Amino acid sequence: MQTAFSADQANTDFSGLWIPLVTPFDQGKVDHNALKRLVAHYKGSGIAGLVVCGSTGEAAALDEDEQLATLHTVMAEATGLPVVMGLSGYHLGKTAARIKALGTLGLAGILLPAPSYIRPSQAGLIEWFTALADVSAVPVILYDIPYRTGSRMELETILALADHPRIQALKDCGGDPAKTRALIADGRLQVLAGEDVNIFATAAQGGRGAIAAAAHLHTERFVQVLRRIQAGDLAGAQALWAPLQPLIEGLFAEPNPGPLKAVLAGQGLLRNELRSPMTRASTELAERLQGLDALLAA
Repeated sequence: MQTAFSADQANTDFSGLWIPLVTPFDQGKVDHNALKRLVAHYKGSGIAGLVVCGSTGEAAALDEDEQLATLHTVMAEATGLPVVMGLSGYHLGKTAARIKALGTLGLAGILLPAPSYIRPSQAGLIEWFTALADVSAVPVILYDIPYRTGSRMELETILALADHPRIQALKDCGGDPAKTRALIADGRLQVLAGEDVNIFATAAQGGRGAIAAAAHLHTERFVQVLRRIQAGDLAGAQALWAPLQPLIEGLFAEPNPGPLKAVLAGQGLLRNELRSPMTRASTELAERLQGLDALLAA
């Protein structure tokens, strides 16, 4: 039986730029003071909202209590700014129970990938997402990221799931431009670029926005790129976008969020600390990124 769903939730708008927030650490523990600084830093930047416990947030390295504490800190600091919670798992009952519990907290939505490691059929993926959307009190953003989950979500699968009233958006890391175009043309799901290099192309073709790790840096510039595209000013958007591309490429030259945390640490926003098996960015890359960051700021 489906959970009750309010009229406001049924019309949630996920357009714009969302930041999948990094999780700061201090000597192995979540640094909640640094987390508050980050939220305050981005709150007035024009972003649509924040995503907590995504892959950029090293969610897999946090236990459930740490994930919940991180979410509470962000929501307390982000008053008035929508917050989406990332939630992954491969046990249906446990994942459903967590979604039910999170539904009472006032979230804007849940970011939900396919179950990792299992590699179900397309019919199995439809069962998985449908069962979890049925128990969710908030909208669901599908997270299509086969290189992390091991499961490719075919176009027909996503289109079938788009009929569910709670499944309202897609974070697109599927790596298939034709599928992206077809989903945008279908119009039922709000398509959000999930690969930062594809932000311009996705938005210019009618995508609604992005969930972008690189937008931790020069956030207002990313916001303006999307706003200018939406306004039809592609030339102006391209002029802002082109200088961002070397920075984006550098931020993903080594596993995310190592390079990003190196730059944020250089700005004094957090410590340059990650949880194993994630590692710090190499000194060479960190120095290159700091130079690119400074060049954009000039």
